[in-house]
Amino acid sequence: MQWTVLISEVIDLRSFSNLWYWIALAVTWSQASHWVIGIPFDMVLRARRLGGRAEIELEEFTRHCVNRVLYIAQDAGLVLLVFGSAIYTTLAMLGFGYAVEICQALFLILFPLGIVALLTTRTARLIAEEGDSGEALQKRLRRHRMAVQAIGVVSIFVTVMWGMIQNVNVSVLPY
Repeated sequence: MQWTVLISEVIDLRSFSNLWYWIALAVTWSQASHWVIGIPFDMVLRARRLGGRAEIELEEFTRHCVNRVLYIAQDAGLVLLVFGSAIYTTLAMLGFGYAVEICQALFLILFPLGIVALLTTRTARLIAEEGDSGEALQKRLRRHRMAVQAIGVVSIFVTVMWGMIQNVNVSVLPY
């Protein structure tokens, strides 16, 4: 086997039949559900289990992360919304309108992450407005993580179904 053939098989733009795409999808949602508003979720679990110093560290770290998210949303939120909308529209049109599979694959990963970003901004704003601390903060972060996981489950399900449809259609088409 020539190295050019090997490279073209490893870097295949038919995403739904490529193992690397599914690995990237799994890693993306694993990371999205682990990092809650920029806070590693094991820090929330440790604060709940140990209390005391771990809880104080969680509150301090949360304050920094919330301030960071709100600063980005306030300073660049509109620009990010405009560019994100343009990117989503372009990917959706190319992917689903013109049947470019790599654009479909990217859209199915990035669009739900945009929803998670909006949810993260909302949660950060609620934490800042209500001044959550202690058990209330942990509860809000757990709820946020569960919402992110629910979005991830739906996203993975839709992506798997769409990927199976694409793979079946490709295998049925005559060459």
